[in-house]
Amino acid sequence: MAQIGAKTTTKDMTEGSIVKQILLFSLPLMLGNIFQMLYNTVDSIVVGNFVGKEALAAIGSTTMIVNMLVFFFNGFSIGAGVLISNFFGGKDIKRLHDAIETTMAVTFVFCVVFTIIGVMGVNPMLRFMATPDDVMDDATTYLTIYFIGFSGLLIYNMGSGILRAVGDTTRPLMFLVLTSIMNIILDLTFVLGLKMGISGVAYATIISQFISAILILVLLTKTEDIYKLSFSDLRIDTEILRRIFVVGLPTGIQSVITAFSNVFVQSYINSFGSSCMAGWSSYNKLDMFIMLPMSSMAMAATTFVSQNVGAGKEKRANRGTVTAISMSTFITFVIAIALYIFAELSIRLFSQDPSVIEYGVLFIRTNTFFLVANCVNHTLAGSLRGRGDSQGPMFIMIANFVVVRQIYLFILTHYISNTAKWVGFGYPVGWMSCCVVELIYFYFKWVRPARLKERQAAA
Repeated sequence: MAQIGAKTTTKDMTEGSIVKQILLFSLPLMLGNIFQMLYNTVDSIVVGNFVGKEALAAIGSTTMIVNMLVFFFNGFSIGAGVLISNFFGGKDIKRLHDAIETTMAVTFVFCVVFTIIGVMGVNPMLRFMATPDDVMDDATTYLTIYFIGFSGLLIYNMGSGILRAVGDTTRPLMFLVLTSIMNIILDLTFVLGLKMGISGVAYATIISQFISAILILVLLTKTEDIYKLSFSDLRIDTEILRRIFVVGLPTGIQSVITAFSNVFVQSYINSFGSSCMAGWSSYNKLDMFIMLPMSSMAMAATTFVSQNVGAGKEKRANRGTVTAISMSTFITFVIAIALYIFAELSIRLFSQDPSVIEYGVLFIRTNTFFLVANCVNHTLAGSLRGRGDSQGPMFIMIANFVVVRQIYLFILTHYISNTAKWVGFGYPVGWMSCCVVELIYFYFKWVRPARLKERQAAA
């Protein structure tokens, strides 16, 4: 077993330049997230151009359903990562290993449970979302196959989460590059060569995800570094599991409820027909890409803050939070400008249908710049979770992404103007209100008490 100070692929973020460390951590993570997004995005591009707009709409309509289970699991992954980062920052190697063995054991249980829930829930959820008849068959086919291979995604996400918690974001990136290229090749082979239609892109995705899971497991079990995974030691430590859920469960619940709320948004969009659905789907794929810098900075903030809190360095943790928010805001704003200018060209990647392009451009140019508010939301939430405070972000995000957004959509569609543009604007409404509330919460919960303690100590 490697020891702290030996040759290692881990990254101790409790010392050195804050800007440099956050950049070195987040850039590979950002690139990795880009390649992970390519799985669904390439599916949409291939289907939109070679199968049809109904198939493109089908993939778009399934995204929110997949996200509900993925986001819940990611909450568990975040909780595990915070605990592992704490143990790593505090140099507690024994508890670090206990946490890794526990998280992987629970992951394998989740693989079985989520696969069953996913496959059984396909038809009821699509009906609940008022999926149009011309999209229903394709959506059912894609989603059923996707959930059959769901375990590959869960195992990879947890394995890469363990590596992120100890500062290693480079090798998960290498695996994603490899499997993303494989996914593109399989997409084209199954759809163009074998004429498998939407089932072809689903099979391409799950095969690629299983390969990434195998690679991450081989890395974790064969390494001699401090995070080595041993299958013979797999067990569930109830105290560690409790601590993981203290942080992870609120995060997972918040993400699931938000995703469920987005199912309602999708149902509003579905009422405008398959062209609007396809345009919304195309916009959402691009929207996910522009959110990558902020999500990467949020993960960086979680690990940075968690390691520094574990090492007793509160001021450094706060400086890292401000740095991550500033960097995230700048990068997102630059990308938003480019996407606004090249909106039509971007939508044409997914479809050449004029009505789909019109809807896609409308959604981009209405919503894109408001994503800057989400830089504060996600990065600040990541920082709070790194401190072990996940209930605050949970309540704030549920209140704004769900309650405020649904109130807006109900009032809009029933009393003001039921148009696609302003239904799509329901996203920014939630982002902006959440930004204001979260800043107020962070100041009064963490910043103000810290300043009062400093003044009392100085006096």
